[in-house]
Amino acid sequence: MVDARDEQDPYIEHRRLLFATAYRMLGSVTDAEDVLQDTWLSWSTADRAAVSHPKAYLVRTVTNLSLNRLTSARATRETYVGPWLPEPLLTSPDIAAETELADSVSTAMLVVLETLSPIERAVFLLREVFGYSHAEIAETLVRPEPTVRQIAHRARRHVQTRRPRFDADQTQRRQVTTQFIDACAGGDLNAFMELLAPEVTAWSDGGGKVTAARRPLHGTEHVARWLLGFLAKPELAALTMEPAVINGELGILATLDGHTVGAISFDLTDAHIQNLRFQVNPEKLSGLTPDNSLALS
Repeated sequence: MVDARDEQDPYIEHRRLLFATAYRMLGSVTDAEDVLQDTWLSWSTADRAAVSHPKAYLVRTVTNLSLNRLTSARATRETYVGPWLPEPLLTSPDIAAETELADSVSTAMLVVLETLSPIERAVFLLREVFGYSHAEIAETLVRPEPTVRQIAHRARRHVQTRRPRFDADQTQRRQVTTQFIDACAGGDLNAFMELLAPEVTAWSDGGGKVTAARRPLHGTEHVARWLLGFLAKPELAALTMEPAVINGELGILATLDGHTVGAISFDLTDAHIQNLRFQVNPEKLSGLTPDNSLALS
């Protein structure tokens, strides 16, 4: 492991950027940390004298390790039990105020990135999020620059088509979050239905580990009745919900007997919840504790 006291080490200096790159590539806190560990191992054995640009070397290593891991992960996700959602991550409240940064790490964006091929995802992130030139990306991925330009154009168009713009008003989002928590706590079906858009869709990721809907739920009444029925289970009597900045947006953190058991994120359209996502897979909640949360660049 790298000695964290060595603040002059380029790995330490750029660790936030490296984690941000791996996390956006993989949608997984656990996998991103594994990639960073492998990157450190590569860096620790590298001939430092031969590395003229440490930052570029480290980003290239993280990107290619993430590409390899993502390629194998996509095969695994084909047999995943129920809907697959990214691993949520507690983020700094400051991120929510930076619209572009918050959008680039939002759960909605990570879901859209899942629809790209691994190479498209890498090119899109390096170009659109981190601002690398086509020439720099070509060098990182060892591909001709014209090819990178074509991939970048295709990936950008793909994301623009599938990533509709939702309301970003923070005051409105705080109000909806509070109303959502109150409706859940009170078991108020009508209050909850008033928060949902008519065409609302809800996804629940339990990964086969805990109870969750195996398919997306559609429609106001269907979603509302399912959620309130789920919350009415006796074993969830002590469940508490509180606002938290998750993936750059205000969302909801659920705890039971002092343990984090889930995260809720949502998209707003005209002050109504359009998309609702429940991450309750216990193996995907490591990024939701203050000790494990990481800042994103």
